[in-house]
Amino acid sequence: MRTSSINNSGKKPKPNPEKNENERRDGGSSRGRISVVGIGPGALEHLTPKAKQELERADIIVGYATYVKLIKSIIKPDAEVISGRMGREVERARTAVMQALENKRVVVISSGDPGVYGMAGVVLEVAALQHADIPIEIVPGVKAATAAASKLGAPIVGDFAVISLSDLLTPWSQIEKRLEAAAEADFVIVLYNPQSPRRTEPLAKAHKILLRHRSPETPVGIVRLAGRDGEETAITSLNEMVDAEIDMVTTVIVGNSTTRVVNNRMVTPRGYDLFQA
Repeated sequence: MRTSSINNSGKKPKPNPEKNENERRDGGSSRGRISVVGIGPGALEHLTPKAKQELERADIIVGYATYVKLIKSIIKPDAEVISGRMGREVERARTAVMQALENKRVVVISSGDPGVYGMAGVVLEVAALQHADIPIEIVPGVKAATAAASKLGAPIVGDFAVISLSDLLTPWSQIEKRLEAAAEADFVIVLYNPQSPRRTEPLAKAHKILLRHRSPETPVGIVRLAGRDGEETAITSLNEMVDAEIDMVTTVIVGNSTTRVVNNRMVTPRGYDLFQA
């Protein structure tokens, strides 16, 4: 496995896209393509067979360094790994497109599912912007929401909403509106990116919004590092959730008006008549 990284300017040396696009079309036998692969919550046992197949066949794997480490053991020895830090998603998408235009099989990895707060959208947008005529496949993965829910019981068997509390790409005013609407509509709410040591205000604000619409005793499930080493799971109440250890690798599931705790498992009834003859 060969490794490289995007430099401080956010760029790798770029091939000539026009030259290579012409070569691809003239040759008629291009194998250049991109697979945007969801690697699931982290443990290899949650990796889908399709995702594993794409990773094992890749010439180049592009991804956030932390996620690359999670799948390092199944990367073929001669594959090149191009990793970088959080916040360089556009540069990683550009790198993937350029490498695919060089007739390489490129895999761009996302944790969870690439179409849920992942790399799928930005790769498609960059490819379109660069008029890159290359096949792009989106390979789904197990989402943090469903991985966390499975550890808690069955909290999202009905309608639910997933909301990220990160205001890096979405204005807080918009996040606040979504929280209000989902809470008022009695959705079970899954919170992603709840807080970091330097960013605690969004979760505190979300907590106040939820308390305006939910009972303080509403069950809340908290799963940290779902599907990874060091996983921690707890069920508490809405009133006490802010006292729990919550960080950026934590998924929080806030129940609705029907959610209850059954034999230490969090359950939102689907509506079945359990006493039907």
